[in-house]
Amino acid sequence: MKPALVVVGLSGGVDSAVTAWLLKQQGHEVVGIFMKNWEDDDDSEYCSSNVDFVDAAAVADVIGIEIEHVNFAADYKDRVFAEFLREYQAGRTPNPDVLCNAEIKFKAFLDHAMRLGADKIATGHYARVRERAGVFELLKGLDPLKDQSYFLHRLDQAQLSKTWFPIGEWPKTEVRRIADEIGLPNAKKKDSTGICFIGERPFREFLNRYLSHQPGPIVDDRGRTLGQHLGLSFYTLGQRQGLGIGGVKTRGAARGAGDHAPWFVARKDLARNTLFVVQGHQHPWLLSSGLRFEDASWVAGVAPADGALAAKARYRQADADCRLSASGHDFALDFGAPQWAVTPGQSAVLYDGEVCLGGGVIASMS
Repeated sequence: MKPALVVVGLSGGVDSAVTAWLLKQQGHEVVGIFMKNWEDDDDSEYCSSNVDFVDAAAVADVIGIEIEHVNFAADYKDRVFAEFLREYQAGRTPNPDVLCNAEIKFKAFLDHAMRLGADKIATGHYARVRERAGVFELLKGLDPLKDQSYFLHRLDQAQLSKTWFPIGEWPKTEVRRIADEIGLPNAKKKDSTGICFIGERPFREFLNRYLSHQPGPIVDDRGRTLGQHLGLSFYTLGQRQGLGIGGVKTRGAARGAGDHAPWFVARKDLARNTLFVVQGHQHPWLLSSGLRFEDASWVAGVAPADGALAAKARYRQADADCRLSASGHDFALDFGAPQWAVTPGQSAVLYDGEVCLGGGVIASMS
């Protein structure tokens, strides 16, 4: 492989650190970029961008590369956060990480890297890129527990042609081992589990500052009012924690039956400002045999042909067999087995084996 100028997105985490090291070992000229995407209350206990930058700078020093601190906060607020709030206000549950990748990491960051004269950009995502017959394919990462192709499904040919994912070929355990072996200062740093710009802060507390909300009834599938919700925007389908309701006794039921079974959010009625909950993980209201999605984006630039594929309706989900059918700009998926807690606003992502084809935003389910 011919040496290239590669600009690496250094987040302060171990994955991007090992990415930069691998590229340097391969003989490439590597420059690190730390992306600052959020400025509101950045000095709070939850936002760790300052700590992350210190970690990223320490990594750059050990590897022996330059690092630049670039502020994309204005782009983020306009392109990602505004859409994020619109979706929540409409009662849906958006996936900001998908939008952040498409609009910031592989658009604003990519553009910045190209202005620096980069041949390629690289990030610490667990995914792979393969070129076949002049077409760039997005492939799953080889570690099935860490594969992040779901979050990258909106990338297009121009973006993929300029992108490398070096650790997509490795299991996470090997990435940690390499980091420890070469003495990276963040080798044992915990993975971030927070949304890409919020960090680890309490999510409801965060949303409360930006969204108008109106309390309303929490109702079960038998029409009984069990309590009050704080505002429909604060809840998502399948949610079990933070509902503030206990078990409800059923007259005549056997002792203990149904008393303490967990409740799950099953439906949101915006017109009546009502949150519907059910007991039991496999309640029919939580299962969908199909869905419709819109705002589709296809890696190859064109939609796949109607027919049998596989799909994920949420990130932490096994690929599910389905049939794709198109009607204009709308697409429908019919599943071979019911899917749990399909959620409007989340992404439906399609696969053909290890190849991620693209997907869109879930509009409704059936």
